[in-house]
Amino acid sequence: MGDFAKNWRSDGKPVLSRVKDRVSPNDPLKPKIIEAERLIKVQMSHIDQALARIANRDAAIFQKVVSSLQKKDIQHAALYANELSEVRKLGKLVTQAKLALEQVVLRLDTIQDLGDAVTVISPVMSVVRSVGSDLNNIMPNAQGEIGEINNILSDILVNAGSLNGERQINTDTSSEEADRILDEASSLAEERMRELFPEVASKPIQKQREPVDI
Repeated sequence: MGDFAKNWRSDGKPVLSRVKDRVSPNDPLKPKIIEAERLIKVQMSHIDQALARIANRDAAIFQKVVSSLQKKDIQHAALYANELSEVRKLGKLVTQAKLALEQVVLRLDTIQDLGDAVTVISPVMSVVRSVGSDLNNIMPNAQGEIGEINNILSDILVNAGSLNGERQINTDTSSEEADRILDEASSLAEERMRELFPEVASKPIQKQREPVDI
């Protein structure tokens, strides 16, 4: 987890600038890589907006839980706590999507030649497809944008394979790398959710339930 979290730290240099430094000006894949990263950054901006809305809703519902507990209204406190739990599940899912896309950008930034492109793009495409699937019901507009990103990545993969003599892609390794990115993004998302949002104490709610006459 420690090493993975460090991978998310930026060196302060703009992403597109780093790509321009790494990919040769004569590389035919350079424009597509830059465009893919640009679209991913746009999508991440939309995700940030969604996270802000989720955070506002979280704060409002949490306040209702607190207010209900102060009034000894355990029934409503429990209802609001359940609603809050669902909102936070969405928050974790969206946070995980953003972290996964950040890792995609970092992977694209490592491409220095055609061989790198063939190795990097395959697992990256799997991650992007997974993110699109997760966001489908939460951010319907994201589906078209994610599809556009995947189309560009697919073009890069095809062109890289063609220019690099149809280098064989190890699908097992690609799948393992994609799963690793998503698993680590999920773990880090859970960590960030714990840091950002206060927990609702369920035990006090259970202990303060009104007695039931039998």
